[in-house]
Amino acid sequence: MIVLGIETSCDETAAAVVTGGRRVLADEILSQLEEHRPFGGIVPEVAARAHLENVDGILARAMDEAGLGFTDLDAVAATGGPGLIGGILVGMMTAKAIAAVSRVPLLAVNHLEGHALSARLVASVEFPYLLLLVSGGHCQLLVVEGVGRYRRLGTTMDDALGEAFDKAAKMMGLEYPGGPAVERAAANGDGGRFALPRPLKGRPGCHFSFSGLKTALRHTINGLPPGRLTGGDIADLAASFQTAAAETLVDRTANAIAEFRRLHPHLHAKGGATLVAAGGVAANRFIGGRLSDLAEKEGLALVTPPPHLCTDNGAMIAWAGIERLKLGPAGAMDGGLDFAPRPRWPLDPDAPPVMGAGVKA
Repeated sequence: MIVLGIETSCDETAAAVVTGGRRVLADEILSQLEEHRPFGGIVPEVAARAHLENVDGILARAMDEAGLGFTDLDAVAATGGPGLIGGILVGMMTAKAIAAVSRVPLLAVNHLEGHALSARLVASVEFPYLLLLVSGGHCQLLVVEGVGRYRRLGTTMDDALGEAFDKAAKMMGLEYPGGPAVERAAANGDGGRFALPRPLKGRPGCHFSFSGLKTALRHTINGLPPGRLTGGDIADLAASFQTAAAETLVDRTANAIAEFRRLHPHLHAKGGATLVAAGGVAANRFIGGRLSDLAEKEGLALVTPPPHLCTDNGAMIAWAGIERLKLGPAGAMDGGLDFAPRPRWPLDPDAPPVMGAGVKA
């Protein structure tokens, strides 16, 4: 089973060829960092134009690397949502053309499902497992019962943590993207110097909120002597922000573990429970260390895909397509040449709405 995966939901143009035996034959990613850096964030129109200009070249490189032609494929999988609709349209229309001309099935993959299943590409992770999906656009806790079967335990009530990292970096004068920049600055900082809040820590439930943390960081910066923000101040601010974010994630995830244990007590009784951390923020080593401590304390195995599979990539989309194909006709229920791209596409459509400033898909 050989599947081509195409990912264009945000600011990476990516294509990969993956086999059902977990072999990645090709994995090409073109970042748009330089295009968006002057704006300090992602501009949807710029992203869509860059995808349009580069998708053909990325696909050609991936197929050449794999040593295959399109007719050698068993299917084409492409991100159908959620994300920036302009970019999704570019990837999906390209995938439809390949599928139609090559007479192979088309699978429209939920971008979040790509992240959710990425751990199974690199490790023998059995269903069900608990997933912390934390990225630039999403922050959720879900129980992954199986392919296409997700139970959301918590989501953000305002900002995703990756977005909060980007905005925090901008406040501190650090470069874009903010997550890696804050992590680098925090490496030499004192995470206890500034008293930043841990939103919702100690409260019941598994939802997140990060807008108050960003506001507190802004007030803290404004309270420092004007024009005298030193390198040491920036390092301590970054470390304090990162520590607050990590402690918030750990607190919310601990509540989710308790709920996961209630839903699947047999897994914990025999020591077979797994916590998966996926998405771009999961590549943060400090946060990963705190999650590792939590998993060890709670008796769970922690699985985090390697950094290149945490950020947006085509391999996770191809793998999600393979997981769908293994289900037979029922697995391709969201595919087909008539699929309409979706800017919002929740993994758990039955989850109740969350009151807040805004809810991510």
